Amino acid sequence: MRIALHSEIREGAIDDYRTNHERIPDALADTFARIGIRDWTIWRSGHRLFHLVECDDWDAAVAALADDPADRAWQADIGRFVELFRDADGAEGTAPLEQVWDLAAQRVS
Repeated sequence: MRIALHSEIREGAIDDYRTNHERIPDALADTFARIGIRDWTIWRSGHRLFHLVECDDWDAAVAALADDPADRAWQADIGRFVELFRDADGAEGTAPLEQVWDLAAQRVS
């Protein structure tokens, strides 16, 4: 499955956020592989971040990350730069964004 997320960088933290994402910790990358997160890409527009995640099951991955030491350490570190995550309605939350359109899906229908 492919899901999108939206988060926002704290004021003045763009460069630090970029630097910390040049390479995530190997332990976290290993955790992602173990729990079925195959790819995660982040784009930035101003202080807004848009994440595209390819995974087996997003809800299962989130549940697995809740108790993962590598993710806890990463969140404690990267959280300094992230203001919040927003859901599809703009409220605070990590629910995936609503997919509005998909060219590939249109082509096969």
